[in-house]
Amino acid sequence: MSDINFVTKEGLEKLKAELNDLKKVQRPFITKQIADARDKGDLSENAEYHAAKEDQGLLEAKISKMENLVSVSRIIDETKLNTSKVMMLTRVRVLNHNSKKEIWYTLVNEKEADLKSGKISFKSPIGLGLMNKKVGEFCDVMVPAGQIKLEVLEITL
Repeated sequence: MSDINFVTKEGLEKLKAELNDLKKVQRPFITKQIADARDKGDLSENAEYHAAKEDQGLLEAKISKMENLVSVSRIIDETKLNTSKVMMLTRVRVLNHNSKKEIWYTLVNEKEADLKSGKISFKSPIGLGLMNKKVGEFCDVMVPAGQIKLEVLEITL
């Protein structure tokens, strides 16, 4: 049994849209490529045919993986979250004591992470360091640039 994949409603809709694109757009496109290559004659020496068949195998593996991911995904009910500590889907304002800058992060699933919009994975080094911390607590996090000290200033939804 696979682990449960906790996502936001928007995250699940994005996964389903990607799966739909794979099945309804990319699969028929590759099927047409295979048919076109097959029409060109001898398959034993047809590089286009073999490339299209390989692409088809990769696509089917990706579809299978996505179907599994969607099947184990569960939407988190944001109304049941509390803001007494940092957890998935909470928005947290932290002070980076190394740079003296305040930063907002929202902790999300790995698939929804987008640093440009302030969404980080709860399994990332910073996410793991912040998990279960309360306002006023500190955490030391090792990142590629070295160790940073973060202080939790505020937790919201």
